[in-house]
Amino acid sequence: MKLAGKITVVTGAGSGIGQAIAQTLAAAGARIAVVDFSETGGQETVRLITEQGGEAFFVQADVSHRSDVERYVKAVVERYGRIDILCNNAGIGVAATVTETTEEDWDRVLAVDLKGVYLGCKYTIPVMLRQGGGVIVNTASVAGMVGVLNRAAYCAAKAGVVGLTKSIAVDYVSQNIRCNAVCPGTVDSPWIQRILSQQPDPVAERQRMVERQPMGRMGRPDEVARAVLYLACDDSAFVTGSTLVIDGGLTAR
Repeated sequence: MKLAGKITVVTGAGSGIGQAIAQTLAAAGARIAVVDFSETGGQETVRLITEQGGEAFFVQADVSHRSDVERYVKAVVERYGRIDILCNNAGIGVAATVTETTEEDWDRVLAVDLKGVYLGCKYTIPVMLRQGGGVIVNTASVAGMVGVLNRAAYCAAKAGVVGLTKSIAVDYVSQNIRCNAVCPGTVDSPWIQRILSQQPDPVAERQRMVERQPMGRMGRPDEVARAVLYLACDDSAFVTGSTLVIDGGLTAR
């Protein structure tokens, strides 16, 4: 699966799944625009890619802000003249039921996880239309397909990403733009580590998470990244509007 020279934007690329996506696509030959809120994390991803012989540059952005999204799209187009692949990966989460979720947390999760995808597509699709097509891969979640305990806002946002993905796919299929989503299950990532650190007994909570996995382990960021690579490359040329689940069998029960 090759992406030789493909101009690729990866949001939330400063850590975890996003960093793995950026590295994996770069290793396949893509030139990466690393977009992240954290300059430290974003620059670290650029370093990892360039040390492996890849090409990457960093753009700091909050994907929930229209002006930031317009700025990163402009920066990529000014540098390369096009955007071939957009990976809307940036996301946050709050561990809370609907009654426990504050209005501020609800608004922030929906703004980053769902509005950020909307804005990324809104300002990148016109670029893709001018150049004759492109590929969009959105990071949704199994939480957008089934209920997950204490993740009310996150479930709502990711379900929105699944629906938006399908809508974009049918709206632009005739204009050579494909749009798909990956739906990871429980992946051992910085976000999971933060959730665990907030628990009274992090070790016990981690064990609970592991035990609910049919495979008996959490997923790895690189496993999600390879699924994104498949959807981003020509091997999936007949795939659009799909949700590729990478969850070790969690939703198969």
